[in-house]
Amino acid sequence: MTAGAFLRAGLVAVAISVAAPAVAQEKTGTKPGFNLKPGAARIVLMRPSVHVGAQSTGGMYEPNADWTARARDHITITLKEMQATLGNEVVIYEEGPGPDAALATQYGNLFGTLADSVIEYQFFKGNRLPTKKRHKKDFDWSLGTGMAGLPALRGADYALFVNTYDAYGSLGRKALQVVGLLAGVPVTSGEHRGYAGLVDLRTGELVWLNADRRMGGDVRDKDGAEKRVRQLLEGFPGRPPAQPIQPARGEKGS
Repeated sequence: MTAGAFLRAGLVAVAISVAAPAVAQEKTGTKPGFNLKPGAARIVLMRPSVHVGAQSTGGMYEPNADWTARARDHITITLKEMQATLGNEVVIYEEGPGPDAALATQYGNLFGTLADSVIEYQFFKGNRLPTKKRHKKDFDWSLGTGMAGLPALRGADYALFVNTYDAYGSLGRKALQVVGLLAGVPVTSGEHRGYAGLVDLRTGELVWLNADRRMGGDVRDKDGAEKRVRQLLEGFPGRPPAQPIQPARGEKGS
């Protein structure tokens, strides 16, 4: 084998090792029978979970504190601006000191785990859990009833969670993508996913989830964050017909 052929074979092997399989993009689930009428509920918007970083040549996530802080500020401001369009009273969660703050964080992490499970085992037919296979339209997921005990949630009907994750392709990753293209091996550059979910505080049930594994909008700037929030809240229950959030369209992040 010549040196050039050997190098090519090595690059192909690396590309194969980090190639990502094609996945479905957007899915929305609602608990059967759930119907939220405009003006009927008080909803608390929990602190958004925002993670932004780079994707290394090998596909590893490398967090970036500055990007994350900027994205969190942009997303939080946009969510506040859009509260009035959601059809019900929406207030920002006021985190108390001490154990309450830690408990709220734990429930935020639990929601992320629950949402990942819904995406993996409910939204994609081939991965359905045995308990979900009997009735394909079932949407039965819960965080438990303990969350309603948080002082800032007393008197509220629902908690709204928003999670986003972005890994922007590094120069090395983009170069590898070109190599993969030449070798006929698909390599993705960048990962952008997010989900928003509504939890019934009386029962702990997840009653609505909107998830997208290929979201658009560069959350590091204001316009991109606004696009991301529009995507996250698309199809939000209880929204008056006169004030819809239009589906976000356009180029995805990279």
